[in-house]
Amino acid sequence: MSAPRQLDTQLGFIHRFIPAKRQKALTLLTLHGTGGDENDLLSLARMIDKDAAVLSPRGKVLENGMPRFFRRFAEGKFDIADLKFRTAELAEFVSRASQSYGFDLSSVVALGYSNGANIGASLLLLGPETLSGAILFRAMLPLKPDKLPDLSQKRVFISEGKFDSMIPKDGTIALQEVLEEAGAEVTLNWVDSTHSLTQPEVEMAREWLRK
Repeated sequence: MSAPRQLDTQLGFIHRFIPAKRQKALTLLTLHGTGGDENDLLSLARMIDKDAAVLSPRGKVLENGMPRFFRRFAEGKFDIADLKFRTAELAEFVSRASQSYGFDLSSVVALGYSNGANIGASLLLLGPETLSGAILFRAMLPLKPDKLPDLSQKRVFISEGKFDSMIPKDGTIALQEVLEEAGAEVTLNWVDSTHSLTQPEVEMAREWLRK
């Protein structure tokens, strides 16, 4: 098995890349939550697809010393200008990484949690050419573009905790509605949990990805 490789700033983000274990495998773009880093979701990625390549960047925004992918003013109140800038920056990173590492840009699936899930949703809405689909744990609608993209060829899996006090249920439902309005095929899954992930929903995501 190829060893994980890490670059600091050559492609614009501190990140890790793990090559695929077989040809024509997917590439999972892992996007951590607040306070995480490029290592946080590697084991989750392996549970969901053991053969996939993994591209795992670290968010470049710091909130009280904790990495995030974009700024916010308060819980659930996002800095939209910064979100748009960071989304474009992330899309450019994925494009450059595909050239550097040789993975297929048309086979990238975002795997995001919390803050990472929100920028994953933003990437679908603002840079849809970057992703073929997304698995979003604990996500809400980060913004609604003035003009919706064509997401008719995209599949999205969203999983939310019924007792999650950090993600408003109407924010998750709004995300589903906007993605479906843009043409995406969306699966919304609710679990008996808070903000923490559960093994059953990870297994559901794995089965969803296999279809």
